[in-house]
Amino acid sequence: MSRQPNILWICTDQQRWDTIGALGNPHVSTPTIDGLVAEGAAFTRAYCQAPICTPSRSSFLSGVYPSTIRANRNGNDRFESPYPLITKTMADAGYTVGNVGKLHLASPYQRMEPRTDDGYTTFNYSHAPRDNWAEGHDYAEWVRAKGHELSELTASVDGVPEELHQTTWAATRSIEFMQAHRDRPWMLTVNIYDPHPPFNPPARYRAMFDPRSMPGPKFRDSDIAAQQRLAAVDFQSEPRNPKKLDINHPILPASLKPGEGDPSGESPGERDAWTLQAAYYAMIKLIDDQLARVLGELDALGLAEDTIVIFMSDHGETLGDHGLIQKGCRFYDGLVRVPLIWRWPGHIRPQISDDLVELTDVAPTILNLAGMETPEHYQGYTLKPLLAGEAGAEPPRSFVRSEFYDALDLADHSRATMYRNDRWKLIVYHGHGLGELFDLEADPDEHDNLWDDPDHAGIRFDLLRASFDATVATLPHMSHRIGPY
Repeated sequence: MSRQPNILWICTDQQRWDTIGALGNPHVSTPTIDGLVAEGAAFTRAYCQAPICTPSRSSFLSGVYPSTIRANRNGNDRFESPYPLITKTMADAGYTVGNVGKLHLASPYQRMEPRTDDGYTTFNYSHAPRDNWAEGHDYAEWVRAKGHELSELTASVDGVPEELHQTTWAATRSIEFMQAHRDRPWMLTVNIYDPHPPFNPPARYRAMFDPRSMPGPKFRDSDIAAQQRLAAVDFQSEPRNPKKLDINHPILPASLKPGEGDPSGESPGERDAWTLQAAYYAMIKLIDDQLARVLGELDALGLAEDTIVIFMSDHGETLGDHGLIQKGCRFYDGLVRVPLIWRWPGHIRPQISDDLVELTDVAPTILNLAGMETPEHYQGYTLKPLLAGEAGAEPPRSFVRSEFYDALDLADHSRATMYRNDRWKLIVYHGHGLGELFDLEADPDEHDNLWDDPDHAGIRFDLLRASFDATVATLPHMSHRIGPY
């Protein structure tokens, strides 16, 4: 390699950690992502810093926690930070930096979100596929150039055809960017909207996954009572008993609007999580197929050896686990544990790692792999020694943490924090006197809440103290010290 590496950074939206065939899911179809696992380093215990879009994205693009840069909510009018995004840092270092898809650092409600000093010179923007703003929605313009309108496509019971799908558009724009900038170092962030609701994949893809063969959610009857206990805490759906229907009924595109979340044909108090799961896996299959196009072009351009490929997601999806779908103020693994895969031939040792890592670790790792130093204010740690398989390389973390501070426009304005070490996960729902404590060795699916168990009072106290210390450590300095006083 005679130059700094390119960075191809793919981030899906709302994709769970357990949705990759090569990492143990036999029900999905992800041959392209499986190839990244085989050729690169996959972290099976990677955690996002918020179970909701804007805080998570602001965090991993900045290398610090959401609360540190006060980007805790969805729906904000703008994004302001004393710290530069890594895309700006890379642009300042001489990279050509582009974005395809969503960004969601600020609200895109009825408008294109306002830009910050992000470093992007190419900005092919699209948030939700349904958005039809007059200006700034590149996906809508792409669809119109092909003789269609978004309103026509998104109203179809069969979903958007794959040739007109936003995921396909994202792959096409990514290929165009790589072709245009093949002769100098570039960084491309590809922010695919799927597998975010509504769960309406193209009909051909939905037909690939039979709901009756899906494994179904992680659920016990006791989960309903557990969620009712947390009813005052913000979430986008109400708890319901999963029900496996006998037929593969269609999921209408409009049937999973935020706050609703129920396909037609269900009984009150029940939710067909199996059909949702099949549709969700179908959306991931389309992502995998379009990723194959992008990686194929990377090979065709002769850039694969010179390009770091990162595959991850901003947060997960409950998908029927514990009786819930979508997201909000909870910290179950389906919601805060995400895929994280790195590939750079000859520089990253193929491996599957169960080390605890955070998405705050992505930005410093990118910089270090590109030969740059970690900024002083970063709260993430570099994974470069682990990725390179350096002798004696130690995991940088003994715990991970996540936050939810008034992230949704719901009545409670809930605030909560999660602290997870190798064995235990502690969640505190601040202001409610409520919490959760899970022994992940004995109860990996997080059904048995030990918060009120007197036999675990000691470990709960120790974890509360450790969680509080970790939270205090995130408080920002906001400026550099120049002297002793």
